[in-house]
Amino acid sequence: MPTELTARAFWVTGPGQGTLREQPLPERGPGEVLVRARVGAISRGTESLVFHGHVPPEEWTRMRAPFQEGKFPWPVKYGYSVVGVVEQGPPELLGRRVFALHPHQDRFILPIDAVHTIPDAVPDDRAALAASVETAVNALWDATPRLGDRIVIIGAGVIGACTARLAQSLAGSEVTLVDRNPDRAALADALGVSFALPDAAPGEADLVIHASGNPEGLSLALRLAGFEAKIVELSWYGTTMVPLKLGDAFHSRRLVLRSSQVGTLPASQRARWTHGRRLALALELLRDPAFDRLITGRSRFSDLPSAMAEVTAPGSTAIVQLVDYS
Repeated sequence: MPTELTARAFWVTGPGQGTLREQPLPERGPGEVLVRARVGAISRGTESLVFHGHVPPEEWTRMRAPFQEGKFPWPVKYGYSVVGVVEQGPPELLGRRVFALHPHQDRFILPIDAVHTIPDAVPDDRAALAASVETAVNALWDATPRLGDRIVIIGAGVIGACTARLAQSLAGSEVTLVDRNPDRAALADALGVSFALPDAAPGEADLVIHASGNPEGLSLALRLAGFEAKIVELSWYGTTMVPLKLGDAFHSRRLVLRSSQVGTLPASQRARWTHGRRLALALELLRDPAFDRLITGRSRFSDLPSAMAEVTAPGSTAIVQLVDYS
């Protein structure tokens, strides 16, 4: 008889609490692959809300991650960034490095179309940022920046930083990354964009993208936007209420405030693009070594329960925390 395969996975078990659990793997079927994880990444924004139980009940269905197990608020197996190697599957995939949107787990079985091969020029650590770069791609599709635009991005976390790096490639654009942490100036410089503290952020922007996760940042975005400019909201607040002062120049400036969420392709792209094609683009964009500057820490998978608590704690300065499965 074949030996039953098992895996260890990270489960959120209560507010700010998690544990590693061993569980059996199902038998691999036709059209599936067995992947052994090598490195993953903690999505600090969304995973903080999940880890601390701040996903509102009305969003429990929409916020399910691919291949999630359990239900909100807990116990739930969550996460969506793993780089691994195919150990079982068709010959053309054996030994290949792949990226998968899968919870934190050291081994898993997925359909072949749920794993994405990684370009040889993209190292494992950088490939773990694929989900964040994919979010940035979707954000810019929603934002529709134009040549020469003055673009302000508020929030120098992983999503804001990825969006800034992609936006700076637009010819003639002036991109400013805004954050209240002055240490993020060095990051902005490495990404090839300008930096400003909130009080010194440039106004009359053609496009403002908000990704700080703080309601104050969205209020700042409204103040920085020029006449008939667009503000794109990338932050998700969970159960937090967001007060906005719309009695000032919001109407007189004819501002546009729109949301962007990676779970859905923009209408302008939907006829030709799939989620798989978009993720493949993100992996190609990660050939850029500038993204390495977003990696600020590394934890062993065995230490993930304590690492998740540290990374998602208020005041944490982590941008990308990698999870090492070796």
